[in-house]
Amino acid sequence: MSKKHKSDPTTRLDSGKTTLTESILLKSSYLASRGTVDTGSTTTDFLPAERERGITIQSASIPVKWKDWTFNLIDTPGHADFGMEVESASRVVDGAVVLIDSVEGVEAQTKGVWKQLDRYGVPTRIMFLNKLDRPGASFGASLTSLLSNRLHPHPLALILPIASFDPHHYAQAEPGIQGLVDLVKWELWKWDAEGNVSRYPLPRDDETFDNFPLIPPFHPILPHLIPARTQLLENLSMFSEELMEELLGLPSGPTAYLQVDSSKIIRHLRKATLQNEILPVLGGSAMKDIGTDLVMDYVGELLASPIDVPHDLQVGTNPPVRMLAWKVAWDKKRGWMTFVRVYSGKVTRQSVVLNTSRNQRERISKLLLLYAAEAEEVDELPYGSVGVILGLKYTCTGDTLVSTGGPASSRSVLREITPPPAVIAASIIPQSHSDLEPVQEALAALARTDPSVRVDMQEGQILAYGMGALHLEIVEGRLKDEWGVKFELGQRRVSYREGLGPGPSSPKSDIWQTDSGGKQVEIVVSLDVQPLAPEEKGDPIWDGNVVLDEKDQPFPSPDALSGTPHAYIVQGIASALSNSPNSSLALSHLHIKLNSFSLPTGSPISLLTGATAVILRNRLRDAGVGPILEPFVRLKITVTDDSIGKVVKDLTEHGGEVLDLGSGATLDVDGVEEIEGYPEDGVYVPPFDLSPSGGTDARLSGTYRLKRSVHAIAPLSKMLDYSNRLRALSGGHGTFEMSNAGFREVSEGRKVEILKEIGRA
Repeated sequence: MSKKHKSDPTTRLDSGKTTLTESILLKSSYLASRGTVDTGSTTTDFLPAERERGITIQSASIPVKWKDWTFNLIDTPGHADFGMEVESASRVVDGAVVLIDSVEGVEAQTKGVWKQLDRYGVPTRIMFLNKLDRPGASFGASLTSLLSNRLHPHPLALILPIASFDPHHYAQAEPGIQGLVDLVKWELWKWDAEGNVSRYPLPRDDETFDNFPLIPPFHPILPHLIPARTQLLENLSMFSEELMEELLGLPSGPTAYLQVDSSKIIRHLRKATLQNEILPVLGGSAMKDIGTDLVMDYVGELLASPIDVPHDLQVGTNPPVRMLAWKVAWDKKRGWMTFVRVYSGKVTRQSVVLNTSRNQRERISKLLLLYAAEAEEVDELPYGSVGVILGLKYTCTGDTLVSTGGPASSRSVLREITPPPAVIAASIIPQSHSDLEPVQEALAALARTDPSVRVDMQEGQILAYGMGALHLEIVEGRLKDEWGVKFELGQRRVSYREGLGPGPSSPKSDIWQTDSGGKQVEIVVSLDVQPLAPEEKGDPIWDGNVVLDEKDQPFPSPDALSGTPHAYIVQGIASALSNSPNSSLALSHLHIKLNSFSLPTGSPISLLTGATAVILRNRLRDAGVGPILEPFVRLKITVTDDSIGKVVKDLTEHGGEVLDLGSGATLDVDGVEEIEGYPEDGVYVPPFDLSPSGGTDARLSGTYRLKRSVHAIAPLSKMLDYSNRLRALSGGHGTFEMSNAGFREVSEGRKVEILKEIGRA
């Protein structure tokens, strides 16, 4: 198959994802000239808020042609507040290019994204170590951070960077990148001052190497080139008996491994990558277009295509359509736009499909290939492609769409996309009574485009919940700019949760009586309600609760079921969990099991929703007010030595807990210290001194030692204004990263404070 369709997100906060995307578009001749994040002129960051702030807010998809391949390139946000965009993109891609800043190495958000890719089973990945031209950048140290942070036990460096072709720059610890050595194809890539690139084959014997004109004889990289190639092949042979036998059959000598044909190496590399036995590692500088060609070559040669991953069997000339809606967007000119990935068959315009998640028929009016903000209308979307459908009225993010006349086996629901839990809320106050309905309609439309936005009504007040303070700012801007509604945003407050209270259940608590058709009916829904066990993990679909059926199998989300008794029972459970009768907070960390249910003959099954909600709500009321859970955040704060004491004191005064000072401890995505990283045995790590400004000597001298990092965990409610506080504490020299660390139970004193804050004490 000469052409491969492949989706390819690049992920890590401020590591250069959009810059690499722009470089790829330039190299693939999609653009005549590149835009930049700083000037707000990039192709994929086209929203006004993205260009104003210089960050990616929503994922953008572009089909890219490169040599014999066609990629569906998806640029995703790096900021934790927009994790839903990464979540939805991760669900539909076959491969990912993950970026890290080669000065910082692996960071908290990198590990968060890595776990998202794990959760959705993204089978193939490439690591790109970006910004190798920055002071302090280190290819070797970044590669080591992949091991110490347990991203993969077998990272495999496919390139070696050349900081400068002048050996004196190494002695002076000058930052930069002027060349790359492709260890697989045994080529040298050299960039001149104008950014023009030349490729040269490397010698395959010692004598020619000694007289190779492009690298001076005393250059620090020369003694490491042949060992790097040798280690690459030996480490790869651990996963291929065929390659190992070939290497054993080579004559002895230091240059023997240089004779192995690159096409054979690629075949073994691809197989090991598809089986996730290795993690290919590349590097460069996206801003200078250094390494982009190599990224695209290896994406095509190593990452999975649709036929490499489990998929529906394409039987006959017209197999049934099956696709997943991975994103829904609103456009003033085009209306509702549904982004889909086609997993089976061929989608044509003016056809009718069935939304199996909602049991609704939908008519397709137009099909588009979207090039960021530009669109091209097409007649069909073939198997494996990513495209946009216009005209769908009911479909939401995560829904499955199938052919109306397809077999029953094709109507099963594809795996859902799970929105992260909201952690912060603000009241939405319409400016006048006439603005109320437009505001509510705009909020409903926004929640359809962004499932991580949740809208609730409490005591006559509209509350919008989001992933963070920045997320709510973007929500406010989008409501005003895209929907033109008039309102004020009230004070921000964090979104607390309540656990199960300690009280016992009353007798006959599983029975609900009501009138139906003029007759009294008695409905029984027997539920077992317990707090989660200490080691039990909650289900993200159920906001940290565990909800099981009679066979101890997890229930899917309420939207994924329709028309069955279980569907109505699940809706009742979701309704009761959304609003505690004791505190009005959403409930979390509960273990709920459906034991049995009974409904009088002839009664509508829709009564099960009300019965379940009332029965569960009564159980919760009988149990009393439970523990209160508060959202916490992970913090990595970088300041100079003279500010470290003030920063630590401020954190402890605001309920924070310092986990580590410096960079010694490895923290997992939940903010706690991990077990030690993967060993370096069987992994080639280039000497740190090959990155002169990030080498051992450079890091122990100059300005690097003046910076200290504080790893901490703290309540989100105390960190809403942290940027202003840190500016004052550090004299404007401090920086920080903040990411979600989940919910934690609070002390009795803090519980009383929270109940007073929400008017329940």
